[in-house]
Amino acid sequence: MQREITKTYKKYIRSKNRFIAGTLVLTLVLIVLGISMGAAKISFTESIRAIWGLSDEVNRQIILNIRLPRVLAAIFCGMALSVSGAAMQSILRNPLGSPFTLGISNAAAFGAAFAVIVFGAGSMQSSATDSVLYNNPYIITISAFFWSLVSTVLILFVARARGSTPENMILTGIIAGSLFIALTTGLQYMADDVELAAIVFWTFGDLSRASWKELIILLIVVIPILLYFIYNRWNYNVLDTGDEPAQSLGVNVNRIRTQGMVLASLATAVAVSFFGIIAFVGLVVPHIVRRMIGSDERFLLPGAALFGGAFLLLSDIIARSIISPMVLPVGIITSLIGAPLFIILLFKGIGKSQWK
Repeated sequence: MQREITKTYKKYIRSKNRFIAGTLVLTLVLIVLGISMGAAKISFTESIRAIWGLSDEVNRQIILNIRLPRVLAAIFCGMALSVSGAAMQSILRNPLGSPFTLGISNAAAFGAAFAVIVFGAGSMQSSATDSVLYNNPYIITISAFFWSLVSTVLILFVARARGSTPENMILTGIIAGSLFIALTTGLQYMADDVELAAIVFWTFGDLSRASWKELIILLIVVIPILLYFIYNRWNYNVLDTGDEPAQSLGVNVNRIRTQGMVLASLATAVAVSFFGIIAFVGLVVPHIVRRMIGSDERFLLPGAALFGGAFLLLSDIIARSIISPMVLPVGIITSLIGAPLFIILLFKGIGKSQWK
C-alpha cells in the first residue's frame, strides 16, 4: 500500500515537472524566434554572432539594443503579471483576482494621463507625421508607478479597516478601479489632441519602449518578488483551504495576505509603469496553468511565471510579424488572445472546485 502511494506521488510530481520543463524549452525556442524575427532580416546564426560582437555594427545594434532587451522585457514582464495574478487569486481565493480586475492597471493609466496633462510629458514629434513623442518618459513611468501604489495602499487601508477578507479586498479594488477610470476619463476630456494621443498610445501596452535601463530596474524588482512567492508556496497552499484552517496550522493569514498583495501590486506597478496596460496576462495565464497542472502552489507559481513569460513573448512575436513591417502594440494581441481563452475557461467552469 505504501509503495503504491509513493509511486502515485512520484507520478504526480513528474507530471508537474514535465510541464515546467516543457514550458522552459518553449521559452528558449521563442527567445530564438524573438531575436531572429523583425523588419530587418537577420538569421539566428547572425544574431548569435551579433551578441558575441562578431557581426557588423548595424546587426549588432539591432540585436543588442532593440531585439534582445525587448525579448527579455517580454519574458520578465509576463512573469511579473502572471505570478501577481496567480498570487492574488490564491490570496483572495477568487478566480477573478488579477492586477487588471483589481484596478491597479487603471491607477497606472491615470498616473500616465496625469503626467501627460499636468507635467506636459507628451508632444507631437512633427506636423508631417503627427507621431507621438514623450518628452520625458521617466516622468510618465514615475507617475504611473506612484498612482499604482496609491491604489494598492487604498485597497489595503480599506480592507484592513474592515478586516482583510478576500471579499473586502475585491470590492475595494473594483471601486478603486472605477474611480481611476473616471479620473482618467476626466483628464482625457480636458486634453488637447496631442495630449489625448499620448495618453491613448501609452494605454495600449507596448514593449517597444524596452531598453536595458528599464530591464535592469524590472529585474531588480521582479526577481526578489518571484523568489518571495516561491519561498512562501506552502503558506499559499494552506491559505487555499480557508482562513481558519490556515490559522490553526500557524499561518499568520493577515500578514501573508497583506505582504502578498503589496508585493504583487509592486511587481505589476513596475511592469505597467514601463510598458503600459497589458491586459489578460495576469488573469488568464494562472487559470491555464492551473487547469494543466492543478492548484498546488509549489508548481503553480513557477509554472505560471514561465508560462506567463512565454505567453507574452509569443504575443509580442505575433505583434511584430502579423502585419510586418508595421508593429502592433502587444496589449492588443494579449487581449485578442486572452478574451476568447477566458471565455473558454469560463464555460469549462474555472474555479468551481477550488474557491467554493
